[in-house]
Amino acid sequence: MKKLLSVLALGAALAAPAQAWPDKTMTLIVPFPPGGSTDTLARSLAPKLQEKLGQTFIVDNRAGATGTIGATQVKRAPADGYTLLVTSLGPLVIAPHLMKGLAYDAGKDFDLLTVAVQAPNVLVVPAASPYKSLAELVSAEKATPDKLTFASSGNGSSDHLTAELFWLQSGASGVHVPYKGGAPAISDLLGGQVNASFQNINAVLPHIKAGKLRVLAITSDKRSPLLPQVPTMAEAGVKGVEVYSWQAVVAPRGLPPEVKARLHAALVAALNDPQLRQKFVDVGFEIVASTPEQFAAFQQQESARWKQIIEQRKISAD
Repeated sequence: MKKLLSVLALGAALAAPAQAWPDKTMTLIVPFPPGGSTDTLARSLAPKLQEKLGQTFIVDNRAGATGTIGATQVKRAPADGYTLLVTSLGPLVIAPHLMKGLAYDAGKDFDLLTVAVQAPNVLVVPAASPYKSLAELVSAEKATPDKLTFASSGNGSSDHLTAELFWLQSGASGVHVPYKGGAPAISDLLGGQVNASFQNINAVLPHIKAGKLRVLAITSDKRSPLLPQVPTMAEAGVKGVEVYSWQAVVAPRGLPPEVKARLHAALVAALNDPQLRQKFVDVGFEIVASTPEQFAAFQQQESARWKQIIEQRKISAD
């Protein structure tokens, strides 16, 4: 009987931490400035996660070095489930191939929880642009190589690499103009200081609807219900430029299995909340809510893809 009680006591002691978790404030680190797609996702998830897990969630923006500063901070945090990274694809599958001496290994230092959402990019030009179609833009680029300017939110961003892939697949060439974030890039695009840009659909949809930007093509594999009149890149004549920007949630490597399972369940429930789901769909996001296993396979696939493009185009973070 004593032995049985000892076993039961030991079992209760081992279960206690899982039952007590979470018992303090939790932090969502966003490795970019406020106002972007990743920040919007984190701030939308926070109250829903609070409902599911019963603890306060705060969003902490730790921007810099194309998202790698925030990612490094999360890598160094305790693997107790209280610190999570809400990030775009950049720090996980692009920066490792662009930047030397990173303080983390994207494939080994994080517990992958879920790819939360994804959204295609759109190729946009100012409303006053003479280019009315993708074919016209490509013709102009071929006629005047390395003259037309393409704005991006920074070296190695998904909009930058989409442009590089576009030039690779179309045989045309332009000039990459990196900005410190999407907002200033879009601002100069609206003002006509640059000729074109690949931007996340959710970031420029209001400007497209207001007639301030003209969209020439979309990088999804099929047309968007939000812009049904806009052809895909393949339909418009340039194949092999299917690109989705995506946002995901990861934690420091080594989460207790029960904590990881509860975090994943809470994230999936939050993403499938009808109100939140509709909010994302309305601006062009697609809910993914993948499993950790699906995320791991996807990360490997995306990392290999962008590594190849970075090497082919000789892209650097400088």
